[in-house]
Amino acid sequence: MATSKIQKAVLYAAKEPTAQQQERLLHFLEEKYGRAYELDWHEDVSTGNGFRLVVGDEVYDNTKEGRFLQLKELLGELALREDAEDVISLYRSSIDSWDAETVAEEEGTVLSVGDGIVFIDGLGGAEYGEIVVFESGVKGMFQDIRQDTMGVILFGDDSEVRVGSRVRRTKKTAGIPVGDAFLGRVVNALGEPIDGMGPIAASDYRIVEAPAASIIDRQSVDTPMYTGLLTIDSMFPIGRGQRELIIGDRQTGKTTIALDTILNQKGKDVICIYVAIGQKAGSIAQLVGNLKKKGAMDYTVVVSATASEPAPIQYIAPYAGTSLGEYFMYQGKDVLIVYDDLSKHAIAYRALSLLLDRSPGREAYPGDVFYLHSRLLERSAHLSDALGGGSMTALPIVETQGGDVSAYIPTNIISITDGQIFLESDLFFSGQRPAVNVGLSVSRVGGAAQTKAMKKAAGSIRLDLAQYREMEIFTQFSSDLDEATRKQLVYGQGLMQLLRQPQGSPFSLHEQVVILVAATAHVMQDVDPLRITEFRKALLAYFEQKKRTLMQKIDTEGTMSDEQKAEIIETAKEYLELWQTAEK
Repeated sequence: MATSKIQKAVLYAAKEPTAQQQERLLHFLEEKYGRAYELDWHEDVSTGNGFRLVVGDEVYDNTKEGRFLQLKELLGELALREDAEDVISLYRSSIDSWDAETVAEEEGTVLSVGDGIVFIDGLGGAEYGEIVVFESGVKGMFQDIRQDTMGVILFGDDSEVRVGSRVRRTKKTAGIPVGDAFLGRVVNALGEPIDGMGPIAASDYRIVEAPAASIIDRQSVDTPMYTGLLTIDSMFPIGRGQRELIIGDRQTGKTTIALDTILNQKGKDVICIYVAIGQKAGSIAQLVGNLKKKGAMDYTVVVSATASEPAPIQYIAPYAGTSLGEYFMYQGKDVLIVYDDLSKHAIAYRALSLLLDRSPGREAYPGDVFYLHSRLLERSAHLSDALGGGSMTALPIVETQGGDVSAYIPTNIISITDGQIFLESDLFFSGQRPAVNVGLSVSRVGGAAQTKAMKKAAGSIRLDLAQYREMEIFTQFSSDLDEATRKQLVYGQGLMQLLRQPQGSPFSLHEQVVILVAATAHVMQDVDPLRITEFRKALLAYFEQKKRTLMQKIDTEGTMSDEQKAEIIETAKEYLELWQTAEK
């Protein structure tokens, strides 16, 4: 029987091993790998009284530093265990029973480093998405696996990584600590607090690239996720578990819509996660300040990856935020997650890909940029009752250039999501805010995510607005208009004014129902369009005073009978008379 070829193992130690020590090591290797080895000793005084044994890509680190690192990792894992009620006693028992037997670790060598990208030699058993640790303690993640080298993206300063330094596998997939304690906090893409409020006690750990729930694990989207914005809730309703894109040029109010939606979840038992990607630190601080001022941070987590942070951090931020949202979703809770914005996320990924020598395609983006966002947004879902019935609703934000929705990234994300809210620059600068373009916006879930009361109240408002916009263009050059056309234009102007809504002032369901019923019944036909906002405010105050029971019933039951609709119209006309009398 032929014997297998003798392999070489390298021993790094301060002193040459004795014959007895060599025999023990060779016996260990033969038992471990089932073949004969030769031992090649190299003097290394840095090992002290210990040694490092290298067998191919695997390293047995029996130095003082290696033993300490293994113990540190053991204690770190114990801290994340759910049954670890008394962490101190668990630590003590673990240290008492800890056996300092050397464990094999795979190690590689840094070939090159720069711009947050490291290429390494070795670690042939590594997997995509696995975390590696460099000698300096900086962590990275495998992003590119090739036959001869491995590409790693860094989650720290690349100045701390040197060519020729060692890097070891952790055999752990990149993840983020999660838990209820994260509510009200601002964290970075690695789940570390950056708000100066001290450490966060995590109750679990979730990988950042988790697979999306399967079709069988989902159920249809049928529960409204109210934004509090009359334009959206009446014409483009969003359901819990839906993915609705907010798209438009720079400075058209995209973040404002997302922020108002978060504010509107107060008291509705919805957990909100806001992921800031590539924004100024000052803008994020201002947004957090606004949330605190309105009392919304109690149910919100902010995941921040500012423009000054390296591309790997910006790349992983939305995945980290999604993992945090999944922690709550799989507990049966409803989650709203905002990605602000995915244009900058795609740019960060493009930078990484080009540095990793991946081939660029359309508009210089790599071909897998579609998969980048599809595997992110597909994780939003309305889970089946068997999995707790929780949901995660996604509001991705994308910035366009000159209103061009046919660009590469916008078309990608439009095809992934369940509809889009398109914000138009001309409408915004004319004072129409939110500047929603009724013609280009759509919700593919539609009425399935509306209550019966809202569906009945909204009626034909979208059609009326579309007719007004068409008629406005047709008649702008005509001075001689018949009475019916003139009334239609005045009605349309009133609707446009009615849909204007100040920032940070979301409407409740009953307020929206009252406004829509009164508007579509032409109650406000004779009110000056420029005074519609003033009339709306006074009308709602009148209803709160006179019809409080009816308003509460609409909110709690989500329905509106024909009799109740007639009552709303009658009360609105009653107030109109009071308004007109007071004006005389």
